[in-house]
Amino acid sequence: MPGRLGGSRRAAIIAIGVLLGACPVQAQPAKPAPSRPNIVILLADDWGFSDVGSFGAEFATPHIDALAHAGMRFSNFHVAGSCSPSRAMLQTGVMNHRNGLGNMPETIPDEHRGKPGYDTVMNHRVVTIGELLQAAGYRTYLTGKWHLGSDATRLPHARGYDRAFSLADAGADNFEQRPIEGLYDKANWTENGKPATLPKDYYSSRFVVQRMIDYIEDGRASGKPFLASINFLANHIPVQAPDSDIARYSAMYRDGWTALREARAKRAAALGIVPAGAAMVTMPTTPDWRKLDADERAAAVRVMQAYAGMATAMDREVGRLVAHLKAAGDYDNTIFVFLSDNGAEPTNPFASLRNRLFLDLQYDLATANVGRRGSFSAIGPGWASAASSPLSGYKFSAAEGGLRVPLIIAWPGHADIRAGGITDGLAHVTDILPTLTELAGVAGHGGSWRGRAVEPITGRSLVPMLKGGAGSVHGDAPLGYELSGNAALFRGDYKLVRNLAPTGDGQWRLFNLKVDPGETRDLAAAEPDRYKRMLADYRTYAKANGVLDMPAGYTADEQINRYAFEQQGKPRLIRFGLWVGAFVLLVSGLIWGLRRRRRAKSGWALSRR
Repeated sequence: MPGRLGGSRRAAIIAIGVLLGACPVQAQPAKPAPSRPNIVILLADDWGFSDVGSFGAEFATPHIDALAHAGMRFSNFHVAGSCSPSRAMLQTGVMNHRNGLGNMPETIPDEHRGKPGYDTVMNHRVVTIGELLQAAGYRTYLTGKWHLGSDATRLPHARGYDRAFSLADAGADNFEQRPIEGLYDKANWTENGKPATLPKDYYSSRFVVQRMIDYIEDGRASGKPFLASINFLANHIPVQAPDSDIARYSAMYRDGWTALREARAKRAAALGIVPAGAAMVTMPTTPDWRKLDADERAAAVRVMQAYAGMATAMDREVGRLVAHLKAAGDYDNTIFVFLSDNGAEPTNPFASLRNRLFLDLQYDLATANVGRRGSFSAIGPGWASAASSPLSGYKFSAAEGGLRVPLIIAWPGHADIRAGGITDGLAHVTDILPTLTELAGVAGHGGSWRGRAVEPITGRSLVPMLKGGAGSVHGDAPLGYELSGNAALFRGDYKLVRNLAPTGDGQWRLFNLKVDPGETRDLAAAEPDRYKRMLADYRTYAKANGVLDMPAGYTADEQINRYAFEQQGKPRLIRFGLWVGAFVLLVSGLIWGLRRRRRAKSGWALSRR
């Protein structure tokens, strides 16, 4: 019996083995599919084209440079000339007049308010990358500057972000919960849609990274991939940095902005970012360094040292985030995107006596305090020309210095993205969303979202360029742009551009950006047929997007001052007038009372005689 039982068992085992062998391959346990990648968006504020070491900067950005060497640098990448339109296009993949940011609240003329496309906030006809990835199972987080709407339906928590600690304004103080004085009445920080308070040891770059790390770790147990959108305040006005970071550059910048612009142009060419020997102009708004007096030079040197320190402080926080992701095992399966929202900021807040007197009452403006807590400073047009080197123009303009900024995309664990590569093909901020959704394997919305029609995505995926493909994904298709009357039409290697005063004369000009990124040689007369075709392309774009002509005499700088006066100056004057009126009434009442008492005493004295 034992022998037979053993034989039966052997026969059963053999039979089971035969049956298993006959089963189809699909029945075998499948290996788990690779998880979707994490996504980290690092959005700098007002960094010029050469404000990164790997694009030509002299100050230290080793951690951003490491991402550049791990991925691809885009040397012909374009955004809008100011922050909100760029941020809305980044979030949605839709052109700014379609997403509601035909202009910003601070720069829109009164005649345009409320017109189609001029909402001054990101409208509800677009879908954000947060909403797309959230619906696909991602954890979605945002920290830092938002500036796309401040009501409950437009804050990031309502636009697809699970958790968000955000600033609704264009900028704020970097050391305390304080607004840009004269522009806003408070620093509008919120967390998950509710008013929030900053910690006592707050410094902007450190805080937005630490809060993002906290969000990532709080949700780690879910096992879901994450979208981390980190929106730095660096290097927006006011320029501020920790003392040690400013001190790092104490021996630099004494030769001035013209020398720095030339040095950066040489480095950018040596790095392969721009063509060797590319010509560049001297902007008419660039002051002559040699004509500054000793005090003016000292203040200018100090503010650029603070600007460099602010950039390095931000880079250090990028490095801290990357180190954290490496320690957690996330680094190789994370896509990193680094970019700036527009070119370098040329505004000089002290250009008018009124502004100077007001700011002097609000801040410590001593040269020794520039860049520190309690200070208010800006690099102005001189240093902005160096930050944009070798390009022409800067923030607000449609010149390359306003629209062309550094872009780095890296996925360290993905072999298809060429490490250390540089591409000079045209790319646009609307391309980021379709690029990330393709890399993540997430479907787009196709113009319909949750049962309603929405604006279709207009950007194109940059994946072919990331894989080393030559040229641009836009080919010879026209790509239009307009903001505050400054406008451009890109087509292939060419750009048609118009800038209104004060940065231009309102005339259209034609440039070949492939050989002349500095926009030094106008080809309108030499290539009249191309000029006419591209002008017709622009008019088609403007009509399709509802672009409005600017009122006569409009400039963005004057409109910002007007906005500041309406929002802060006028109410403060009214309050001041009321206080003065109350004081005058009080003094008048006291004088009247004293005189009455004197008359009463005099009458009493006479009656006693």
